[in-house]
Amino acid sequence: MLNPFPDLLALGFFAPTIVRVVAGAFFLYVAYMQYQRRDEISKLNFPIIGQGAQFAWLAVAFHAVVGAMLFFGYYTQIAALLGAIGLLKGLWLNRRFPSMVILPRSTILILIAICLSLLLSGAGAFAFDLPL
Repeated sequence: MLNPFPDLLALGFFAPTIVRVVAGAFFLYVAYMQYQRRDEISKLNFPIIGQGAQFAWLAVAFHAVVGAMLFFGYYTQIAALLGAIGLLKGLWLNRRFPSMVILPRSTILILIAICLSLLLSGAGAFAFDLPL
């Protein structure tokens, strides 16, 4: 089948960039929302670690660091792997502690797919990662 816009295929290197920036923005949004709810999250009682005072700050820092790494394209594949693992944990936490996880399950599943796609495709254009 013919492509209706064949000239746009030359810009295919920018597709992972758009996906990477959007995923980074979502992680930064989650970090911001968890920062807003840090008092509520610190009152939760987690099964292994008990009160979540330090866990709230750890979750904010994790999402902020992964979001910044994805947004700026710094070690994108490592950030995508960490993000996918964190999102899988978010699926589990979403069932037990819905106030901890801001995003619905469907959005978390889409972000897992985006992170796995970035893991396989790389950072795209305008990133600090250099292709080998």
